[in-house]
Amino acid sequence: MRTDRSGSGRHATAQDGARIGFEARGTGEPLVLLAGQANSRRWWDPVRADFASSYTTITFDYLGTGSSDGPKGAEWSTRRFARDVIAVLDELGVTRAHVYGTSMGGRVAQWLALDHPHRVGALVLGCTSGGGDGTVPTDPDVIRALNTDTGTRREALTDLMVGPHRRWSHTGPLNLLGDASMSDHARRAHRRASAAHDAWAALPTIGRPTLVLHGTADRLTPPGNGVRLAERIPGAQLRLFGGARHAYFLERRQEASAAVLAFLASHTMTPA
Repeated sequence: MRTDRSGSGRHATAQDGARIGFEARGTGEPLVLLAGQANSRRWWDPVRADFASSYTTITFDYLGTGSSDGPKGAEWSTRRFARDVIAVLDELGVTRAHVYGTSMGGRVAQWLALDHPHRVGALVLGCTSGGGDGTVPTDPDVIRALNTDTGTRREALTDLMVGPHRRWSHTGPLNLLGDASMSDHARRAHRRASAAHDAWAALPTIGRPTLVLHGTADRLTPPGNGVRLAERIPGAQLRLFGGARHAYFLERRQEASAAVLAFLASHTMTPA
C-alpha cells in the first residue's frame, strides 16, 4: 500500500455523522497508531518515522481533538472511538490493519480487536489497562496532582510522562499533554470515556497476536496493569522497560520501536 507522504489530512464520517480527521503516511502494510486521552494524532509525531519507512501509518484525531468534530450530543466512549477507527479504515479502503495503541489508545485498541477482529492484524498495547476488575488503580496522590491548576497540572503530567533525563536532552515540545484546541466539554468527555473503559471480562476472547508494553516506573497507569493484560489475553507477550515512565516509547524509543517492529514483522498479514 502506498500513500501520499505530504501529510495532508483527510476526513471520514462516523456513524453519527461526525467528521473524523485522519492522516496516512508511509509505505507497506497498514498500521493504525492510537494516541492517549485528550490528544490528537500529534501524539505520534516524535516516533512516527520509526514505523513509516516500513508501514503505512494511519493516525486520527479523536472526537473533540484536532480536525475532528466535537458535538456535545455525541457518545464518548473507548468503544465508540474504536468504531471511528473503522470509519477511517473504510474511507481508506483498508480491510485489515495492525494496531498499536498507547494509554487510552490501548483501551480503544482492545475494542477494535474484540468488536472487529477481522479488521485487526497484530495488536500492540502500551501503557494501558483492561479496565473493570482488572485495573491496578493509580495512586490517589497522582490523581490529586492532576486536579490542580493548569500550570501545576501540566508540570505534574510532564513528570508522569517522562523523567528528567528526557526533558533535559530533548528541548522540543512534548506533544503528550493534551490537545490545546479541545473544549472543556471534550476534555471532560475524554476523561470519563477513559475512566469508564471496561473490557476485562471480554479480554480472554481476543484472538489476535498481542504484544503488551509497559514502563516499570509508570505511576499514571501502574505497570501491574500491563502484567495483568498479558496474563488475561491468550498468548500475549509482555515487554517491560525498566525505569521508564508512562511515555516509555519516548524514554526508551530505540528499544520500544524495535520491539514493535520485530513483533509486527513476525505477523505479516495475509490477504483478508
